[in-house]
Formats: sequence, structure tokens, C-alpha cells
Amino acid sequence: MATRTVPLVPLEDELGEGDRAVDAALQRPWRKAGALSRGPELAERFLESASFDRAPWLTVAFACGIAAWFVLPNPITWILWLGGWLMAAIGAIAIWRGDEGRSYLLRAAVAVSLLAAFGTALIWTRSEVVGAVPLDRPQVVWIEGRVLAREDRPAENRVRLTLAYRDADAGMARKVRVNVDPARLGPGTDESALVRLRARLMPPGSPMVPGAYDFARTAWFAGLSATGSVIGDVETLESARQGGTIARAQRSLSAHVHARLDGAPGAIASAFASGDRGGISSADEEAMRDSGLTHLLSISGVHVSAVIAAAYLLATRLLALWPWLVLRVRLPLVGAAVAAATGVGYTLLTGAEVPTVRSCIGSLLVLIALALGREPLSMRMVATAAFAVLLVWPEAVVGPSFQMSFAAVTAIVALYEAGPVRTFLAPREESWLARLGRRGAMLLLTGIVIELALMPIVLFHFHRAGFYGALANVVAIPLVTFVSMPLIALALFLDLAGAGAPAWWLAGQSLELLLGIAHFTADQPGAVKLMPQMGWGTFALFVAGGAWLALWHGKMRLLGFAPAVVAAGLLLTTPTPDVLVSGDGRHVGIVGEGPRLLVLREGRSEFARDNLLELAGLEGDPVSLERWPGAECSKDFCSLVVERGGHPWTLLLARSRSRIEERALAAACERSDVVIADRFLPRSCRPRWLKADRSYLQESGGLALDLSKQRVNAVADTQGAHPWWTGRGR
Repeated sequence: MATRTVPLVPLEDELGEGDRAVDAALQRPWRKAGALSRGPELAERFLESASFDRAPWLTVAFACGIAAWFVLPNPITWILWLGGWLMAAIGAIAIWRGDEGRSYLLRAAVAVSLLAAFGTALIWTRSEVVGAVPLDRPQVVWIEGRVLAREDRPAENRVRLTLAYRDADAGMARKVRVNVDPARLGPGTDESALVRLRARLMPPGSPMVPGAYDFARTAWFAGLSATGSVIGDVETLESARQGGTIARAQRSLSAHVHARLDGAPGAIASAFASGDRGGISSADEEAMRDSGLTHLLSISGVHVSAVIAAAYLLATRLLALWPWLVLRVRLPLVGAAVAAATGVGYTLLTGAEVPTVRSCIGSLLVLIALALGREPLSMRMVATAAFAVLLVWPEAVVGPSFQMSFAAVTAIVALYEAGPVRTFLAPREESWLARLGRRGAMLLLTGIVIELALMPIVLFHFHRAGFYGALANVVAIPLVTFVSMPLIALALFLDLAGAGAPAWWLAGQSLELLLGIAHFTADQPGAVKLMPQMGWGTFALFVAGGAWLALWHGKMRLLGFAPAVVAAGLLLTTPTPDVLVSGDGRHVGIVGEGPRLLVLREGRSEFARDNLLELAGLEGDPVSLERWPGAECSKDFCSLVVERGGHPWTLLLARSRSRIEERALAAACERSDVVIADRFLPRSCRPRWLKADRSYLQESGGLALDLSKQRVNAVADTQGAHPWWTGRGR
């Protein structure tokens, strides 16, 4: 049978004009959908090419959700924030449901949205659960309560007691913290003891001026209703219960170290061994801070890593001498278990502060990775440790300890994950001198990167930064890690046989060298730079730029410099306030009348003086207005004229609460632009621009005045409706 060949004709050639029109109409929506899908597809390709790891960004989203609760002003905005992220998660599921090609972006969008919402809900819940209502006013009360914690501070000649007692007048239990002279303490006044004492209590203080330390917020999450000092003796009604506690073990270890090594080295050694920093003098503490070495006093990565690494190496080397065990058990697993137990014990013994817990969690993750044969140091490890800390203490996200700790570790991991650094550190045939030079250069670069990462945080919280910390750390970190801490551990071990004296002497010499480095660095010209208040927006730009630089890979990470450069420009152009006013109106600082700060009162309060100097960005002792030739002072008021923005400003500042004839006061106010008083002023007092009397300051808190721009920045502007502000006494 003959076979007939039929030519293939394209379908569109057999369709009529009408059929082609119908087909085009049917295909048009799908073509549009394909065009719309190119965006997510391109995004996924971009993320894949950039080796994007979403795990650290999930922790960032969680932290941003927590931080948003502190920044947003009131419950309405908190609810809107929560609802917005939940709607974003629902919208992502609705848009991308059933499209397997976009499952990566779907999971990322949903996870980020839910974690941002969860962070806000978590910190809000914790605030409601642990927050303590502060006292409504200063009081002198009798307290009969239990000792919850005792902290010895011999450098300040005081003991700090945290007490729990029943406030019969308020009908609630309270937790307070008081300072007491050690000579006033009875025997057995330790944790769980029942004591009776008379104390002068104050509500936890809000920031003295805008940008200053917010102790009220810290006290809220610590459950403290008040702080104060003891009047008279402390009567012990019931001694502390027998039995060992971690706090007593810490004090016993600290006392043992002080007995074996006295002076400043003994105080530093006690901090390394037990976490007790109470014996460190203010001069040594300030030198360590200004030299960039204060992180060595807080038990964190250097100390925990050294202890765990030493325990791991000792365990594996000693157990390797037992052939029977070597043939039956994997020594890395046993060594990791011993090191983990040692690290947890050291963390508990030294107080389990946030840096210590972070370092312990990170070290445990490293041990797990080593035991499993995985890469021990990675950004995922840092992110996991941060997530774990925030899950337990979400309020830590706004504290300098958490921020500095994780910023330093993140900077180190990001640096060593960078391609050029890996190439520079790759093994090669070279002399030991060249290898030592490369390691030394890398250590210096690491110090510089850490200093750059920490500088915005230090400036934001403390308004001062050291510029030679990288050089000091090049010597100090190896000294502490490989000399001081091993010698202290060896001395404690030899003390079991009464033979630790030589090791203690060597440890003391190494710590004298550490203090010498700190004081020498801090005393250099330009070692410390003071800066005025950094705004939340500027700080957020620094954080965003740093996170992008650390978490991205390849050339795309360089985009992180853009927000950092913008933030640096904003910081450099931030104006220094012309007048600083404390929340009670008693302390006033005037900037710009020479190189030193003018103050209304020369009180004995170092806290007030230091706050005014830091926020003014000035050094040196302040000058009292009554000794300033440009001011006119009586026993009740000081008046002076300052020129700002080409305009003379007359300031009238109250010095006393004595009764003033109203007509004379009204006339003085009428001639003034700004009147500041720590008492109520009558309505007849009407200055030309601002009257900051007691009624005004009770609502606003401390003030920072920019006269040339006629701008008033108040503490209340950053507090919103957060409970530690709204619950304070009026």
C-alpha cells in the first residue's frame, strides 16, 4: 500500500483570523503573569549568586522587632507594627501560594514577617511580666526583707544588697537595691538572710538629659522599684541558710585571689577568675575604658574561649594517654563534653552576664561543630547565639553590653570569612618569621575592624571613643589569653598543694603590664574623643550599614558603606546643645562660652558633672557661673547673656527656693529669653521664649536647648508611653 506523506503545517497557519484573535486573548493573561514573575525569579537568582544565607537575617528581623517596641511611642503603634507584619506574612502566602518556583522567597518573607512580629510581642509581654512599679516619690522607710543578692565593692567601700520586702502602704511586694557601709553589716548577711534596716529610697532615675543613661528602663526589666542607701546599722534577724551557693562560691574565690595577690593586679585577677569587678579602682577602670581594653574586664569571648579551649586541649591530650579509652571512644566527643561542662561552670561562677552567656553559647556551638566535623566558626553560629540570648533577655538588644559583644564577634567572623583574608591566611611554604609577620598583621587588622565596628555603639551610649584601642589590643589580648589567664588558672591549681606563690607572682607581673599598657594608651594626646548625642536615626544607619557589610558576600557587601557614610556625615554635623538642663532643674550646663563647661552648681555629684560633660562633648573641670565674669549671680538667681546665631539670649537661672517678691520676679522674667528653675514659678513669670520650671520639667524631663535654631529636645520625646516613664512619680 502506498504511503501518503502529509506536510506538517503550523497550527497558526490553519487558524483563521478569528481563531488567532481568540488564541491571543487567551494567552495574554499568562504572558502578563510571566512578566510579573520575572521580579521574584531575578531576586532569587541574585540571592543565589551572592551566596545569600538567610539564617543570620532571621535573627536580624527578630532583633528589629524587639528594638521597634523601644522606639515606637505607644501601644497603638505597637499594635499597628504587629498587625502590619502579620498582614505581610498572610499576603506573602496568598500571593505565592502554590508556586514552587518561588518557595524560597515565600519562606523568607513569611519567616521575616513572623519573627519581626514575634520580637515585638515577646518584649511587650516580658515588660508586662517582669516590670516593677517604681516608688512614686523619695521615701525614708523601715524595711524587713530577704537578701536576694549581695555584691561586695571594696574599691568604693560599700556593699550592695538587693532586698525583697512587703510594702504594707502600697499593698505589694517590692524589690529594692541599697548601698551599705561594710562596717554596718551584721554577720551572716548573705543571700537568703532576713534583715531589718532603715533606708533612704529613690525611684529609679530617668535620663538626666537627652541621650544620657536610662537607669529607669534598666531597673524596670530588673524588677527594681527603688534604689538608695542604708541609714544606720543592718540588723540580721535570721542568718543566711547554710549550704553553698554560686554567689558564695564567687565571693570565696574572689577573697582567695585578693589574699594571694593584692593591689590593682589582684582586683584584675579577681575579675578574670570570678567576675567580681568590685575591687577595681575608678582610675584603673577609666584607663581601661579610654584605652579600648575595658572589654577585658567583662567576662566575655576572650575569657570563656580561653577557658573552654584549655579544657578541651587538656582533656583530649590527657585522655589520649589511656589506650583502652582511645580504642573505644572518640576523644573529640569526650573532650567537647568536658570543655562544655567547664564553660558552663565558669559562666555560672562569674555571674552569667549577657556577654558571658553569649560567649558560652557560641563556644558550645563551636564544640558541637568540632565534634561533628563541621566548620566551627560561622555567621550562623553567631546568629544562633544572639537569637538564644534575645529569646531569654529580649531587652538586651538596646543595651551596650549585648550590642558591643555581638558586634565584635560578628566583625571578626565576617573579616575571616572574606575571600582576600582567606587567601592571605592560606597555608604556604614560608619561613617562621614570615608566618609570624602575617599573623601579627592580621591581629592588627582584626583590632582595627573591631574598633570601627564598636565605635558607633560606644559613641551612642557613652559619647566617647578611644582611637588607639586597636594598637593596645594587639598586645593586650594575647597577653591576657596566653599569659595572664593560664597563670591565674595554674596558680589556683597549685594552691591546692600550697605551692601557688610563684605562679601568682608571675600573674601579677603580667597584670601590671596590662595596666601599664592601659594607662600609657589612655594618657596619649587625642586618645579619647567626646561627641554629643547621637540620634536614633543616625545609629540605625550605622547598624544597617554594619549588618550589610557583615552578612553579605562578594562586592555587594560594599553597599553597606553607603548608610555608614551617611551616618558619619550626620554625626559630624550634629550640633552640640547650647544649654543642658537636668530633669529636676538643679543642674544646668552652658556650652560655647570658652573651652570649659559653665555650670549653675558645683555639687559633689560626679554623676551629674560627668553627664553634662559627656553630652556637651567637653573635657576638664566645669566652671561655676558665680565665678564666671560674664554672669551676674545673687543667692537666688544667676543671669547671663550668650550670643547664638547672631542673636543675644538672656538666661535667668534659679539657685534657691527662697520666696521672691512676685512683681520683681515677673519683671526679671520679662527681660529674659529663657528661665530655668527647680521650683514652680507663677504665671506672671513670662519669658520671651521658654519657661522651664518644675511643672514643665516634670512633664518633659531633662532638656537640651539649641538656641540658634530655637529647638528644645526633651527626654520625654524618646520615652513615649513606655511603663518606666509613665509609671514614675510626678
